Amino acid sequence: MIHHPNRRDILWTAAALAAAGSFGAHCPAIAGTEQPRRLGGNSFSKLDALLRAATRSEQLPGLVALAATDKGILYEGVFGRRRLDVPTAMTRDTIFRVASMVKPITSVAALQLVEQGKLSLDAPVPEIDPALGALQVLDGFDAAGNPRLRPAKRPITLRHLLTHTSGFTYRLWDAKAVRYFKSVERLAPAERKKAPRAPLMFDPGEHWQYGPGIDWVGRIVASVSGKPLDVYFREHILAPLGMNDTSFVLSPRQRAREAGLHRRKPDGSLKPQPPERPPTGHSFSGGAGIYSSAPDYLTFIRMLMHGGSLDGVRILRPETVALMGQNQIGTVDVGVLKTTQPVASNDVDFFPGIGLKWGFGHMINMQAGPDGRNAGSLTWAGLLNTYYWIDPARRVAAVFMTQVLPFADEPTLRIYRQFEREIYKAVNAG
Repeated sequence: MIHHPNRRDILWTAAALAAAGSFGAHCPAIAGTEQPRRLGGNSFSKLDALLRAATRSEQLPGLVALAATDKGILYEGVFGRRRLDVPTAMTRDTIFRVASMVKPITSVAALQLVEQGKLSLDAPVPEIDPALGALQVLDGFDAAGNPRLRPAKRPITLRHLLTHTSGFTYRLWDAKAVRYFKSVERLAPAERKKAPRAPLMFDPGEHWQYGPGIDWVGRIVASVSGKPLDVYFREHILAPLGMNDTSFVLSPRQRAREAGLHRRKPDGSLKPQPPERPPTGHSFSGGAGIYSSAPDYLTFIRMLMHGGSLDGVRILRPETVALMGQNQIGTVDVGVLKTTQPVASNDVDFFPGIGLKWGFGHMINMQAGPDGRNAGSLTWAGLLNTYYWIDPARRVAAVFMTQVLPFADEPTLRIYRQFEREIYKAVNAG
């Protein structure tokens, strides 16, 4: 994703282009591999070569990269395999676990209820769980290492939950939260029962830290609408947009199209992971756990790029979509995510040196990025290295999907940056 090209990037690009030529001459194509589409009269031969080389050299197992402008689909690239240990080719309709890329969908669902007057952005959220009622803030640790807790200064609002300023945080990127839960494990059983299972790491509205705020939003949407979250999504967002491959539960036919997960080894190679066990529960999260395809997710972000409607179907009002892309955290800044579990995530700093804010569902880069996107562009990602961006100024939307751990995997981000640069070369040339 985002840093200025360095010598390593330049050398890798040169090697990739050379590899693309040699693979084309000497390596048989994988049966069923789709040819990239060059739409709108644009030539993407360099981009095709880069992405093809990345998968044939097994920098990535396989990928689907799609981009659109307000005039329609600009680029489709489908390369590699769904799993490195089987010959099945990646296809345009491959299903991916997109994890936190459900968060913008949940945000849209909540904002639909705001439009209907059923929820308020700035009133205290409905107390659907004791954890949202008597809020406790972790205020440090005593000399014995036990947690010190105090009441929160203010109630949590929907705005806080949607913008990751509620005080709820993920342990994966919060060492303070990790220490809290370890300290609770050392308490006597009676004291452990009294300890809150979801304390706040700071008072609502005072800081930003990525966390399960939108997981809570999903529960609120289900409670206020009176429908399970998957049903609400299907009836009010997914089915109207024709997003038939986006779901919390896959059918057997969809499962057959699922991409496999790969883990980056210390030597840089990829190791296929055991096939996923299909989930057995029926409790769905607003913050993770959904499946989608690249075409489906491109449909969703194109709807947002078009002000809340697509192909005659309106999902949100234009003014609501505009709010999603505006700074909703004021003077609070979005910080670097420091990993506590390197096997699951690297440190996350997609835009070094660039000011970042949060809207409703998206990160916002406040200055232009080095690889093409304009100031005010919107983005986020999923844990297994699925990504999207929306550039309202240039009217560009794109998705990039693979299945690799850890998150913010540097080879994946390098290839994603190259994809972005080539897309903007075509946009600027047009």
